[in-house]
Amino acid sequence: MCRHFAYLGPPVTLGRLLSEPEHSLVRQSWAPRHQHHGTVNADGFGIGWYAEGDPVPARYRRAGPIWGDLSFADLARVVRSGAVLAAVRDATRAGADGEAAAAPFAEGPWLFSHNGSVRDWPDAAAPVAASLPPQELLSLAARTDSALLWALVLHRLRKGDALGAALAAPVRELAEAAPGSRLNLLLTDGRAIAATAWGDSLWYLADAAAQRTVVASEPYDDDPRWTEVPDRTLLTATRTRIELFSLKEAPQDVKGHLEETSTSAPHQGDEGP
Repeated sequence: MCRHFAYLGPPVTLGRLLSEPEHSLVRQSWAPRHQHHGTVNADGFGIGWYAEGDPVPARYRRAGPIWGDLSFADLARVVRSGAVLAAVRDATRAGADGEAAAAPFAEGPWLFSHNGSVRDWPDAAAPVAASLPPQELLSLAARTDSALLWALVLHRLRKGDALGAALAAPVRELAEAAPGSRLNLLLTDGRAIAATAWGDSLWYLADAAAQRTVVASEPYDDDPRWTEVPDRTLLTATRTRIELFSLKEAPQDVKGHLEETSTSAPHQGDEGP
């Protein structure tokens, strides 16, 4: 269900990141290589990107397939950014939410995406949803499991949680309430990335020399330095550092650096987008 992608690094065109690579996100919308649930991601797409000097990202979202959108092709040719989050969608259930259901979801400096599905939606998620203040529950961006996940994450971000902590707690809560859910989440504020691998594929490509990090559902090319993230893992990243934390352990405070359980993954230098 869905594919998503995040980039931090030197400014490049959206096309260089999302459509030009051999196995780009655009190609993954109809021919993913590592997607185990669903095959065609044609139920909407979205791109969020940050302009230099502006902490609030721009977004471009549509309800149809990315390959048929000529406006995206034109944007991708000229828009440049050093921080991007994009996604293509395969809807869990057909609905009328359209563009509103397409990631990335956004507020303030944050962009968010969910790859997966909450099992037995919406019934199983009801106890977790009830933990939200009524006004936040009533203002869900769409009537989808992804929108609920975004509300849970956003609630923690507003309280001051770090990116990783804001993802880890909702994943654990929903995994307990709805076992068998696939909860791969992706979040950025334009300076750092946090992501979870829970039930679906997640990979990263690191390049400290170029101050470049890519985190994605699957590799966009055959570079052997792509590294798969183990299932039940939280990833946090900057342009020069990757850290992996186990989500299999008992819940713990992940607001800091999780020194006791962290595994640092040094970047490797290379050239490329």
